[in-house]
Amino acid sequence: MTPDVTSQGPDWVDVARAWIDDDPDPGTQAEVRALLDDPAALAVRFDGRLVFGTAGLRGPVRAGPTGMNRAVVRRAAAGLAAHLVAAGGRGPVVVGRDARHGSEDFAADTCAVLAGAGLTPLLLPRPLPTPVLAFAVRHLGAAAGVMVTASHNPAADNGYKVYLADGAQLCAPFDAQVEAQIRSVGRVLALPLGTWSVLDEEVVEAYLEMARTVNRVPVAALPPRAALRWAYTPLHGVGLETMLAAVHRAGYPAPAVVAEQAEPDPDFPTVAFPNPEEPGAVDALLALMVATDADLGIASDPDADRVAVCLQGRLLTGDQVGVLLADHLIQHGVRGRFATTVVSSSMLGRLCQAHDLPYTETLTGFKHLAQAGQDLVFAYEEALGVCVAPSSVRDKDGISAAVLLLDLASCEKAGGMTLLDRLADLERQHGRHETRQLSYRVNDLSVISAAMRSLTEDPPSALGAWRVTSIEQPADDVLVYRLVGGRVVVRPSGTEPKLKAYLELVDPDPGDLDALAAAVDARLALA
Repeated sequence: MTPDVTSQGPDWVDVARAWIDDDPDPGTQAEVRALLDDPAALAVRFDGRLVFGTAGLRGPVRAGPTGMNRAVVRRAAAGLAAHLVAAGGRGPVVVGRDARHGSEDFAADTCAVLAGAGLTPLLLPRPLPTPVLAFAVRHLGAAAGVMVTASHNPAADNGYKVYLADGAQLCAPFDAQVEAQIRSVGRVLALPLGTWSVLDEEVVEAYLEMARTVNRVPVAALPPRAALRWAYTPLHGVGLETMLAAVHRAGYPAPAVVAEQAEPDPDFPTVAFPNPEEPGAVDALLALMVATDADLGIASDPDADRVAVCLQGRLLTGDQVGVLLADHLIQHGVRGRFATTVVSSSMLGRLCQAHDLPYTETLTGFKHLAQAGQDLVFAYEEALGVCVAPSSVRDKDGISAAVLLLDLASCEKAGGMTLLDRLADLERQHGRHETRQLSYRVNDLSVISAAMRSLTEDPPSALGAWRVTSIEQPADDVLVYRLVGGRVVVRPSGTEPKLKAYLELVDPDPGDLDALAAAVDARLALA
């Protein structure tokens, strides 16, 4: 969530009553009525609004402009429709949704508003992974796509991702144009509504066929594939059915599946946060790996656009997964541009330099990575996002990335090696790049603003024992501190109320990363 700090006025009761009069949902109308005697609670709901951040709109499912609800969704859909009409967008608009609270209604509202604006909405046949929607936009020649999802956010949240005709997420300057159209929407209840069509399974079948083709192991190598043992969890999300179908088509055995996390459940009852990176999120997967003697474990986040890998009782970092997959593609003859973000490890850059391949580093988020170049063949971000088929899915795709991971693991197992062995080889060649993410969750977003302002106005000359050699600011909300033998990047999260710091040291001594983390903690004073 990226809040708009513009206040709608101090008389929150009047503001709330006006909202009630224009709310299409009786449930959220009642929610606001119950708060009319509590101006402080109303201010939380009405002081600001959701705007497009790193990955679209995201926020708690609740009444008011600072939450995800049917009124906010209808306004977003109307703004998108106005933008597409003004830009002369051609083709249908594909709409998908995950299984979170509110997703079905939000998808239906989106379709109804788009149809009322004269566009042709096409709804995916059931809750499906986000990469299926991203694929469908290009596959169907759509003018745009909308995915109702909060990805890996907490259970209380939902969200709204928009893709344009090129299949990439909404980015500048179009995000500002859509925002302007949303702000100009009048009464929600006055928006014309229409009907829509539901797509059949053809688009899902086409996506699965695409995912199958990311394989690099020759068909003759099926025996090593069949010998692979692996475990999987969709973390109560929508990934299971699509994942099983994709790996079956690619010739791999079915995984052992974490039974208690197999089916979609919007409350995510077995995890504190449905994000594979969060402490404890993959504990059940690790236990299943031991019970089944699995070679590796794979976890999807709830909308299956991210992929996590577990080996020998531990979770690999997103940087380790990204570099392993990039190297696998390079070793099997893939040529073209490789890309990652400013907060990811610099090891990919060294790998590309060694193989004389073009390399790009972008701002955080796949809406930036997708724009890295027409010759893009691979992109990843440290937060477990991987794009292995940018000509088909111009976004992170945990399903096709999992197929390629099984491909890589099969290759290594056939040679008596593991992914950790391969990673050690890469570190010997290109340096051991140790990374860590520090995350500071806050209740008051002004704390983050104050911390970033302090870092800008009073920048550190050193972080612990590491002298700051230069400071870069590639965007207003991103600070990069170059160190001797490493770097630290600080930025607010674009999807949650967090400040994040990304640490990297190359070939550090034991304890160095802990010491640098302590120095960053002390400087930020948010721990």
